[in-house]
Amino acid sequence: MALARFGDRKVLALAGLVGGVLLVALLVFFRETPVYKEVGPQPLNLTVIEVQPMPFVLTARGFGIARPAHTWQALANVAGRVVQRHPQLNSGTLLPAGTLLLALDPGRYQLAIAEVEAELASLAAEQAQLDAEMRNTNHLLKLESERLKLSESEQARIERLLETGAVSRSQLDEQRRATLAQRQLVQSLENQLSLLPSKQQHLDAQVKRATTRLEQGHQDLEDTRFIAPYDLRIRSVEVEEHQYASLGQPLFLADNIGQAEIEAQVPLSMLRRLMAAVLIPVDSQQPALDISDRFDFSAIRSEVGLTGFPTVRWPANVSRVASGLDPATRSVRVVVTVDNPYSLAGVPEQPALQRDMHVQVRFSVDSLKPLLAVPSSAVHQGEVYLLGEGDLLQRRAVTVAFEQNGLAVIDEGLEGGEHLITDDPVPAVTGTKVIPHRNKDLEARLQQQAQGDGQ
Repeated sequence: MALARFGDRKVLALAGLVGGVLLVALLVFFRETPVYKEVGPQPLNLTVIEVQPMPFVLTARGFGIARPAHTWQALANVAGRVVQRHPQLNSGTLLPAGTLLLALDPGRYQLAIAEVEAELASLAAEQAQLDAEMRNTNHLLKLESERLKLSESEQARIERLLETGAVSRSQLDEQRRATLAQRQLVQSLENQLSLLPSKQQHLDAQVKRATTRLEQGHQDLEDTRFIAPYDLRIRSVEVEEHQYASLGQPLFLADNIGQAEIEAQVPLSMLRRLMAAVLIPVDSQQPALDISDRFDFSAIRSEVGLTGFPTVRWPANVSRVASGLDPATRSVRVVVTVDNPYSLAGVPEQPALQRDMHVQVRFSVDSLKPLLAVPSSAVHQGEVYLLGEGDLLQRRAVTVAFEQNGLAVIDEGLEGGEHLITDDPVPAVTGTKVIPHRNKDLEARLQQQAQGDGQ
């Protein structure tokens, strides 16, 4: 029975193997042959815009540190004890122009002025005496000169009488002695008059010297009072009331709050574009030496913003371009001024522009001519994708003059009226069929970007 069961299993296994082979053969015999069908590239749905030259606002940015346009370091030009100090003369205090901030003891300088004034009064008396002496001497000289003429006439008459024997020689000798004495008196008066101008010069020199000392005394007296020349903010105070201030000692430091100044570091490439738009033609025969004669700084609009706080801004004006490039960044130092930086203060929304604030300065100027600008994202390694004839994709090399505010200004390779593909199809194969979708909203946004909106 065991042998019978073993034989049955062999028969079943063989039957299964034959059945499997037959099934495979049937599947191979009845299989379907694959059908090959050529399918072309599918059209791409892409966004396009029409490019046109548009008014463009050239911009540049730079960073700098705010500082007051004028700083007053008050020094003691004269020595003296502090007799008056403004009660608000402390660091951080704002004081208006004309405020008496500090006063030194004026006593010694008032005495010096009184002494010089007395000396001038004495010199004035000497001057009056000299004038009277000059008038009297001239008058006396005139009288004595007339007496000399009479004496000379009498001598001539006696000489004629001597020839006739009417008078003796002794009379003639006596008259000659009288004439000689009169001539000597006249000569003495003339000598006296000739010395008076030198006395006058000496007296004038004394008056000038005394007048100079008087002016110096008034200046010293004025230097004892420290009056604010403009609206200012006290930065530091180095002296206290009743303290003796020696000559040249620092007293206090104050900043002008009427005008702030920022020296902004601006990349050279950005500044060159701005300067080219505000260049003033000059006579080649007479080149301008001052840079302000070559460029119209008033045409450059500038604005100062507090770094980290984009809503905090102050209007500014370009005042000058500092000499040389910054050695570390190789950027140009453009100096702008902000008028009345404290007048717009509104804490905390609009703080005053104070010393040492880190700020960003934005410059802008209208381009001299419309520029052709496209989104920077539409330029792919020096190429753009265009919608060609038959709505086929074209690739074209372009030259980008510069990029600004997400826009690339095209110098060469693109003409107005052409349709630019703003998407980035992958792969971008030349000749691919395109289903264009013109985005007029994007065209309007590009116009706004070109005008600097949103910066």
